[in-house]
Amino acid sequence: MISLSDLRKFKAEGRKFSCLTCYDASMAKAMELAEIDTILIGDSLGMAIQGRDSTLPVTVEDMAYHTAAVRRGNAHALIMTDLPFMSYATVEDGLKSAKAVMQVGAQMVKIEGGAWLSDLIQVLTRNGIPVCVHLGLTPQSVHVFGGYKLQARTREAANQLIADCQAVVDAGAAVLLLECVPAQLGKEIAELFPNTPVIGIGAGHETDGQVLVVQDMLGLTFGKVARFVRNFMKEQAGETAIVDAIKAYHAAVQDQSFPAKEHTFQVEL
Repeated sequence: MISLSDLRKFKAEGRKFSCLTCYDASMAKAMELAEIDTILIGDSLGMAIQGRDSTLPVTVEDMAYHTAAVRRGNAHALIMTDLPFMSYATVEDGLKSAKAVMQVGAQMVKIEGGAWLSDLIQVLTRNGIPVCVHLGLTPQSVHVFGGYKLQARTREAANQLIADCQAVVDAGAAVLLLECVPAQLGKEIAELFPNTPVIGIGAGHETDGQVLVVQDMLGLTFGKVARFVRNFMKEQAGETAIVDAIKAYHAAVQDQSFPAKEHTFQVEL
């Protein structure tokens, strides 16, 4: 089974690692067969599974239910679970929410924010709960951002994001996840934190790992598709097309053919 120590080893060796969202046991088994390194039970299930227009209605109970299902289907990947909207508004709330998902199979929790999360990160880490911090475009703050938009477009904004990364790493964050930021910034942050694996989604190919929503990479997203998405399913054929598509994604992350230039945001900072 992949562990946090493995992710750190992969980073040190320059080996890119793969991550996909997952919400059920059968897809978890497909990801095990494809040897995906990391699985995220994302609050994206609100849209991908529940048909909602945002992640905001998702509950801790939802996250625990899907985490348990995924854990039963996969004995290979490191399992990371989102703490949903307003479930970690206080340290006490965060501890309670993290306990709920860790007890059913999560090995790490993911929270969205910046330096203000430091106290919670310290307490979670002290209690044996590894933390991934999601920065850049954070979907739980979509109303603050005014939509799903590229973040850190200027040097000033990029420096602020770097400062937030430094603060959460100093507090004990085990992993960083960057969403929808210029490729140059993804590279900078991965290099600035040599002991902290950095996962990207729309953050260029030079982060340590990549994550996509599994429905997106299988072409099951209807309507507008984000720039950073690649449909691996249409490149495969045959009875095992889903497993083959997942394998193709895993291989493309490792050989750095994904994300390609067309999947990244090129901004002069």
